[in-house]
Parts: sequence; structure tokens; C-alpha cells
Amino acid sequence: MASFKASVLVVDDDVRILRMMKRTLELEGYRVLTASDGEAALDVVDRETPCLVLLDIRMPDMDGYAVCRRIREFSQIPIIMVTAMASDEERVQGLDAGADDYITKPFAANELMARVRAVLRRAGGWNAHSKPVFHASDLVIDFARNRVFLGSKEMNLTSTEYRLLSYMAGNADRVVTLDQLLEKVWHKELIGGSHLIQVNVSRLRWKLRDDARNPRYILTRPGLGYMMVKPG
Repeated sequence: MASFKASVLVVDDDVRILRMMKRTLELEGYRVLTASDGEAALDVVDRETPCLVLLDIRMPDMDGYAVCRRIREFSQIPIIMVTAMASDEERVQGLDAGADDYITKPFAANELMARVRAVLRRAGGWNAHSKPVFHASDLVIDFARNRVFLGSKEMNLTSTEYRLLSYMAGNADRVVTLDQLLEKVWHKELIGGSHLIQVNVSRLRWKLRDDARNPRYILTRPGLGYMMVKPG
């Protein structure tokens, strides 16, 4: 059973899948909210602030990518995309829209719960830093409030991007290997993890305007991993 009554929003226009996921989650002790279209999902997120969103991609009027992007305009709650598609391009599209993970239909109940537990676990417990604020040039990470600023502008990061940046900042001036990132950020529960790390690091660099050829914040160590610049 879940150790706390976390609320999960399930969004799917297929009534059978919606009921299956709802029942599976409730049997594990979660409080389940539901929506059958994108507009209803946005309304629930705004009104209820769930701990996690399970979001179908193929929906009429507004697809899951659009819903995900809209949610990311005002919230960093974890999002798992639910898809019948399996290509790398479509998975990356979901991650670029702001999703934290994905699950491919058809899926077993135990796989669904494993991904829900993993994403909820990764979403918590990221405030235990020795210093409350990290400074590197004009980059500021406020660990206490889970906020990131570049100069005077607050950055709009996904929860995965924030955890990745937060972990590297907590190990500034030390090389962080891909295995360490998979263990500490993704808990080694993702297939093709190296590729997903590269995608998220590239996305972070783009948001931070950090040129990989002449980096200010995130350095690549070929064959080893990455290193965050030392605060200064």
C-alpha cells in the first residue's frame, strides 16, 4: 500500500483504460482524480494540485503534448505520458513538452505502479543540501524553495530537469558519472537511461543558454559524465 494518500490525476478519453488505472491506483492507496479531455485535466490540476499526472497522448481537441506544455506554464508537478506509440522521436517529444517519464500501452498493473512510485519518489527529498542556495556566475538555485534563476529571470524547469541540475550542483566541481545520475536522479528504473540523460542535459543547456562548446555551467567529461562548475 502507498505510505501516504498521494493524489494522482488520470487523464484518458478511453473509459476502460481510465477505470483500469483508477482501480489499480486506488487498490494501492492513492487518491485518484480523473479527466477525459485536456481542458478538464487543466481544470483539475488548477483546482486540486495533484501530486502526479498520468496523461494520455492521443485525445481529441487537445492532445497530451499540448496539455503537458500548458501545465508546465504554471506547475512543476510530475507528469507520466501514457502512449500507444513507442518510437524514440515520440518519446523525446513528450520529454521536450515537459514530461518526466512515459509508459507504453498495453502495460501491466505492476509496471504502472513501479513507474508511479519511482516518479513520486524522485519528486521528493531534494531539499537536503548543505547550503540553501547555490551560486555559479548568474545562475542561482534556491534549494529551499525549489526555484532556479538565471540573472533576474526565474527558469521554468521540469521536475526532472530540476532534480538533475540540483544533483549536479550539490556535487559541483566533481565529475558525476552516468551511472550516478541514473541512480540518484532516475533510480535506475528507466530503459535507455544514457540517452535520456543526454536529452535532459541538452535541454538544460538550452534553457540556461549554456553553449556545450564553451560551457559556463555544465561541463562534459567524455567517457565519464558531467561536472557542474564550482560556485563562485
